[in-house]
Amino acid sequence: MADNLSIGVVENSLNNSDHQNERPVGKKKPVRVWCDGCYDMVHFGHANSLRQAKALGDYLIVGVHTDEEITKHKGPPVFTQKERYKMVRAIKWVDEVVEGAPYVTTLETLDKYNCDFCVHGDDITMTADGVDTYHLVKAAKRYKEVKRTVGISTTDLVGRMLLLTRQHFYQGSKEYEVCPENSFNLGLDSAARSPWTRCSQFLPTTQEINQFSEGKQPKPGDVVVYVAGAFDLFHVGHLDFLEKARQMGDFLIVGLHTDPVVNVYKGNNYPIMNLHERVLSVLACKFVSEVVIGAPYSITKYLMDHFKVGVVCHGNTRVMPDVDGRDPYEVPKEMGKFVQIDSGNDMTTEKIVKRIILNRLQFEKRNIEKEEKELKVYEAFLRSREQSEVSQRSKQE
Repeated sequence: MADNLSIGVVENSLNNSDHQNERPVGKKKPVRVWCDGCYDMVHFGHANSLRQAKALGDYLIVGVHTDEEITKHKGPPVFTQKERYKMVRAIKWVDEVVEGAPYVTTLETLDKYNCDFCVHGDDITMTADGVDTYHLVKAAKRYKEVKRTVGISTTDLVGRMLLLTRQHFYQGSKEYEVCPENSFNLGLDSAARSPWTRCSQFLPTTQEINQFSEGKQPKPGDVVVYVAGAFDLFHVGHLDFLEKARQMGDFLIVGLHTDPVVNVYKGNNYPIMNLHERVLSVLACKFVSEVVIGAPYSITKYLMDHFKVGVVCHGNTRVMPDVDGRDPYEVPKEMGKFVQIDSGNDMTTEKIVKRIILNRLQFEKRNIEKEEKELKVYEAFLRSREQSEVSQRSKQE
């Protein structure tokens, strides 16, 4: 946690040209896109799917299911519906949120909100009866797919909390790296059989990070606000804090500490999400202008001057001293630029983990049942493909 500015800063954005589908052309009216889902423990995988969906149109509407619907079809959600509605609204590519959207996507829903088509990732979503929730819009050819973000899912995050592992950390020489070499099998769940559940650890690239960044710079006269922390399992507590911090100025920079640094002041197996997973989760928030990757624990004068910081904010959480015993906010306090703010929300990462632990058996059962349903669909797909190949060979003979 020393005065180390071996930091990466996200500055430039790239064109969102990585999606499979081309945007409809020749239409005069704006293209309205529909997405829906549980969006439980909203993470950068959800955000990336919505980013790709928005790139296919002009206006993105996101339907979010109720707690009752999710419990019926998947098992109990970790976040409440109110928390999930709020989290989705804060994703910067989302234009509108529909609360209590039906679990099965219908043509009536698309028509009600004047949406041209529905977008979903290339994984499978099923009802409690094993029915594809998008079968109606697929049949009507009002469905498009985008690439699922491999290596991250709510199921995976719940598993990390239950197993109390540290394999997802970036440590040692890899602490500040964007994409460690030879790490394609890190975090692979060898016990999982479903191709959607069995996923390797997320491997970020500079392109992926830049796609989440807006590439904005503060304008002359803008007040730059700086906050720092772990922002692990990005949740409504973080969201309310960042919204309040953003109101203190014009341009909000979030400094994210590395995994070993977070582990020093959080302990146990924290952080649950590694540095670059946390980077994307924070960058997806509409209140955030910029992220400093691997920010120093103690805020230095160099950092203050480099980013022209006008205000440094901290919430009501306890501040641990640096390894040398100093207050990490000593410099901004001496400069008269430190403000403590109350977000009005006492949610913490630890409280979320506690929810999972208290409901451990329910969540383990949910994850097993989810995988079993996925496996049945995958096996049916393999049988169908095999039969198709046999049929093709027979015709050729």
